[in-house]
Amino acid sequence: MSEEILSVENLQKSFGGIRAIDSLNFCIPQGQVKSVIGPNGAGKTTLFNLITGVFLPSQGTIRFSGQILNGLKPYRIARLGISRTFQNLQLFSNMTALENVMVGKHPLTSAGLLSTGLRLTRMRKEEKYIREKALEELSFMGLETKAELEALSLPLGEQKRLEIARALATSPKLLLLDEPAAGLNIRETEKLSQTILKIRDRGVTVLLVEHDMSLVMGISDEILVLNYGRMIAEGRPREVQRNPEVIGAYLGEEAGNA
Repeated sequence: MSEEILSVENLQKSFGGIRAIDSLNFCIPQGQVKSVIGPNGAGKTTLFNLITGVFLPSQGTIRFSGQILNGLKPYRIARLGISRTFQNLQLFSNMTALENVMVGKHPLTSAGLLSTGLRLTRMRKEEKYIREKALEELSFMGLETKAELEALSLPLGEQKRLEIARALATSPKLLLLDEPAAGLNIRETEKLSQTILKIRDRGVTVLLVEHDMSLVMGISDEILVLNYGRMIAEGRPREVQRNPEVIGAYLGEEAGNA
């Protein structure tokens, strides 16, 4: 059995009188793709924000590779090896595709402010390294020919792939993908599913929030189902697909009979 890379214990998050995450417990074995599904407002993006330090838990514990994340700043969590994409694209509009990915690599470098300002040898070497690694990630995502184009000039599907490339540039152990297939056509979604499996094969564990059930059912090792912040099911895709409570809350009778 694979070692757990992330575990969530009795996690709760309230906003005023509304409990967005309610007594949530789950874990992710290392090297798996785990999907989180549920209706709009189920707490999926709130969960991502708790894991990455954007929100503080109201109660409970989040552990990553055995280390408690509660109270850590987002940049520290990123340095531990957790990276994410966003439901609404967060690209730098005034930068090229290559520069966007290079930004993802910079927090991991060691050249100080003085060497950067004076453009000393160490800084130049690191800049060359960052550029090379960024180009590798662009190539991995099939965007090597788009490196010098402005990020926002790319079609939506390529912008989504660019955001993943930037997330991968941080060398994550755990990658959180927030609705990466939203707005994509069937062909782009199929390509995305293959890419996520390639990312997993690189040794990166993936936590995926997604509404496209064909994508989720096709690539997930396990699925977690949320409704009003509570877990109503967890298991293998076929088990979840046949769960009566899941069918009633989210998937619909047709999915249950598939």
